[in-house]
Amino acid sequence: MTKIKKFNLNEQEMPTQWYNIQADMPNKIQPLLHPGTKQPIQPGDLEALFPRALIEQEMSADRDIDIPEEVQELYKIYRPTPVHRAYNLERLLDTPAKIYFKNESVSPPGSHKPNTAIPQAYYNYKQGIKKITTETGAGQWGSALSFATSFFGIQCKVFMVKVSYEQKPYRKSMMQLWNGSVIASPSMETKAGRDILAEDPDSPGSLGIAISEAIEIAATHEDTMYSLGSVLNHVMLHQTIIGLEAEKQMEMAGDFPDLVIGPFGGGSNFGGLSFPFLRHNFTRGNKTRCIAVEAASCPKLTKGKFEYDFGDSAGMTPLIPMYTLGHKFIPPGIHAGGLRYHGAGAIVSQLLKDGLIEARSVAQRESFSAAVTFARAEGLIPAPETAHAIAQVIREALIAREEGIAKTILFNFSGHGLLDMAAYDEHFRDVQSKEVSMNLSGSLLTNLVTPVV
Repeated sequence: MTKIKKFNLNEQEMPTQWYNIQADMPNKIQPLLHPGTKQPIQPGDLEALFPRALIEQEMSADRDIDIPEEVQELYKIYRPTPVHRAYNLERLLDTPAKIYFKNESVSPPGSHKPNTAIPQAYYNYKQGIKKITTETGAGQWGSALSFATSFFGIQCKVFMVKVSYEQKPYRKSMMQLWNGSVIASPSMETKAGRDILAEDPDSPGSLGIAISEAIEIAATHEDTMYSLGSVLNHVMLHQTIIGLEAEKQMEMAGDFPDLVIGPFGGGSNFGGLSFPFLRHNFTRGNKTRCIAVEAASCPKLTKGKFEYDFGDSAGMTPLIPMYTLGHKFIPPGIHAGGLRYHGAGAIVSQLLKDGLIEARSVAQRESFSAAVTFARAEGLIPAPETAHAIAQVIREALIAREEGIAKTILFNFSGHGLLDMAAYDEHFRDVQSKEVSMNLSGSLLTNLVTPVV
């Protein structure tokens, strides 16, 4: 039995500022474009959707931005979050690599999403906003925003991608528990939804469609603002508290990562952990590799094009310079609903375009096999999104074993899978039907490092 080692900070050591990577990027991102004029977006163009404080953060070039005291106090409900050393996984893989993970699953909604939900709810509250609309894929973002808005007396309406709405009923229950209202998307509540249903009554939905519905409600109701859980710059900013804490914790461990790995949907998960470490690459000449891991069925980083595209299906958002599969893309109904987005945030896209980060894709079967391996080794049950990062961690750890090179890997355990057990049941049925061995022998490890497309 290996003793579990946890590196934790106390409340006084929690960061009091977020880190804005735009201040240090070698090449700045291209501007967002107005969907009508195709000219660079001006701050006033966004005021129908976002409070002024978030617009300022979206366009800020300041390196460090203060975290309001009210936000810090709510962060203390679950932050600082621990960093663990995955000794049992290392031993199972017989690897010289050291594997650490930042455990963001300890938040009340069970993921990293409250890191931006809380400040977004706070800034809306400070501007006197009483209603917010948003979208959610697997439900982590919708539950996090419902959790956050409950502290400020703000009504929260969530358009949840239909396939996930049906797959994950208890995420809907969490949102309702925190006084959020949840609608399966596409819906009959908006023109965008009705148009999709007229074309395809059985549409499984997509994040792009759900975004269109949420934005339409905000744009047509003066008392309502819109909130986004990934992609935009201010969302990435708020999530950097993950990496800022991890920096201090790795120092406590007397170590520093050679690789930083995070799941990738729109960018907040990966960027939140990696951006503070990329800063050292830019300012100190470090060589830390940062790897974004996406779903093979929604491969915008590995197979998409870098171009201006809409963030939603109906073409209501600003045009974003990003890697994209096209805003009309409808991905398969994989269980990692948080990774089913057609595009990537502008910051991550620019970093990838410049060769400063890497991208990999993982198929659903490989990700669930990795999740089972991790759960049996470390005891924690990963969310399907998190499982993609774990699959890449296992790939890298086995490469280290083959090469005989010790390396330090840090990854974002971005959420638990306790509300995803139906997905695990389906995985086990799939495994049994294909007569794949489920013991922890070398055959399983071979399955893990051979991608199943």
